[in-house]
Amino acid sequence: MSKLDELIKELCQDGVEYYKLGEIGQFLGGLTGKSKSDFSNGNAKFISYRNVYSNPALNIDTEEKVKISDGERQNILRYGDIIFTGSSETPDECGISSVVTKETDEKMYLNSFCFIFRLNNSQMLLPDFAKHLFRSENLRYQLGKTASGVTRYNVSKKLMAKVTIPVPPLEVQREIVRILDNFTELTAELTAELTAELTARKKQYEYYRDTLLTPNTDIEWLKLGDICKLVTGATPSKTKKEYWENGTIPWMSSGEVNLKRVYSTESKITQLGYDNASTTLVPEHSVVIALAGQGKTRGKVAITEIELCTNQSLCSIICKEKINYKYLYYYLDSKYNELRTISKGDGTRGGLSLRILSPYQIPVPPIEEQKRIVDILDRFDVLCNDISAGLPAEIEARQKQYEYYRDKLLNFKEFRV
Repeated sequence: MSKLDELIKELCQDGVEYYKLGEIGQFLGGLTGKSKSDFSNGNAKFISYRNVYSNPALNIDTEEKVKISDGERQNILRYGDIIFTGSSETPDECGISSVVTKETDEKMYLNSFCFIFRLNNSQMLLPDFAKHLFRSENLRYQLGKTASGVTRYNVSKKLMAKVTIPVPPLEVQREIVRILDNFTELTAELTAELTAELTARKKQYEYYRDTLLTPNTDIEWLKLGDICKLVTGATPSKTKKEYWENGTIPWMSSGEVNLKRVYSTESKITQLGYDNASTTLVPEHSVVIALAGQGKTRGKVAITEIELCTNQSLCSIICKEKINYKYLYYYLDSKYNELRTISKGDGTRGGLSLRILSPYQIPVPPIEEQKRIVDILDRFDVLCNDISAGLPAEIEARQKQYEYYRDKLLNFKEFRV
């Protein structure tokens, strides 16, 4: 028999008491009367909606600030407060909880799209128990039913007051916290280890890639336009449904260059759409480069693993017999920063073009040497991708394991007189 079983048998064998939130606490609002300027050069700690949504235990080590004047009447967060998201564009994001599990002398103020539930008796629930309880399946189901709306959803505090929670003895709460915190700590440690391993492998890969692709003095340099065919794409009119509905021709958008290997595209166009746009079908094993785009997209490269056409913000590079397509992909990938620098424009936007890419010079060793380099880099790529793919899967598996035990441990028989 586990320690938890022993505690339940000793302290609450006949069940635990359940209470409606309205019976044991009060609801308090977030900040009121604030304008956009109050969040510039603030003097007090500000708890954002994202902070609440993302953290079962509130992150109080935030740098976000809000301006609070002397004598201003606002609700201040306290240790043990349970915070809920009160408004969202989707009902699933309403009533998400976060708990103040650390004590602090700093005053903290909550954003206006969230609200506070404060216990009348702060000793009733351990804050660390509450952080697990209010995100459990049963509580999430109850809390989800308190939100209503059409284009924006809002929590009804009247309905929230009717939500019922189990309140086991503190000794039981404490043991459940120990068990569940152990799960989350192990998951965090594993994630950190896998992330560190992935970072190390990527650095190793980049080192060998850059070393292998640094040419000897006797290597021939050729213009990209002389050893490849460069083709830009186009977008069929979005206003004509017949160009898009039930399409069968893969059409690649600029964001899909981040896939690195393109086996399918999100959009497909019809033959009629293809015939009425200046896009071109390019063969598999072409190298596609983003010509323009927001943020870090420009200069990214990918390999097509299917025949497809692209939009106008992509250039397809079709390799001729003198250059291996994977060698070209790895080389251009290693020159990402350089390509962004030489492209026109400034800031986060700019533009590569055929005029820039066609004369761009590539070191071209003998084809057998290219294949040897590709073989080595392919192996490193597999090593990186294996752990990259495994990392989120492992984290998801651990999260599901935690949720299973959390919901099982927090499912108490109700005590009835």
